[in-house]
Amino acid sequence: MADPSDVATADSVDRHVALWSQELDWMDPVKEAIFARLAILARHAAQARRDTLDADGLHHGQYKVLLMLRRLGPPYEASPSQLAEMLGLTRGALSARLGPMEDAGLITRTNERGDRRRVRVRLTDAGCDAFEQQAVSEDEGENALLAVLSPAEQRTLADLLRKLVVAAESGADSTVPSQRSPRRSRSDVT
Repeated sequence: MADPSDVATADSVDRHVALWSQELDWMDPVKEAIFARLAILARHAAQARRDTLDADGLHHGQYKVLLMLRRLGPPYEASPSQLAEMLGLTRGALSARLGPMEDAGLITRTNERGDRRRVRVRLTDAGCDAFEQQAVSEDEGENALLAVLSPAEQRTLADLLRKLVVAAESGADSTVPSQRSPRRSRSDVT
């Protein structure tokens, strides 16, 4: 870890860890630095996505619908029940989301031939363009953030994060005996 007094290389996490290391002798400073930095990067990425969506005039929920339809591949369509399930929404919540999107020309809703009860939601050319614009903007922001790392460092980071994700998704963290920290938390100390 960087010396928090060296402002050229120290970040807010170094200062955070230095402070709490003095207060909590049981705290692992490396683990604290890892999770604090992951949290900061997650907040940064989420804010960058919100800013890009705002600039493009999309709501997050609308982008998720566009993303799911695009992800399905040609012809970029699904039934409302399929979309609701993929998005974890009720049919009513999805319908409320689709109305403004249809009005904006991002999607169409059509009845299947022979059965008016069956509806298909399809991405329009304008919806594809809106998705592409958002995806490109996000890609540019992510490239700018990662530019401080060499390609080899980026691969190493991706590999290390994959190990953590695999462990988290497999539930491995619950099968490994852990040393329990004292019941105090950083929020308990003022």
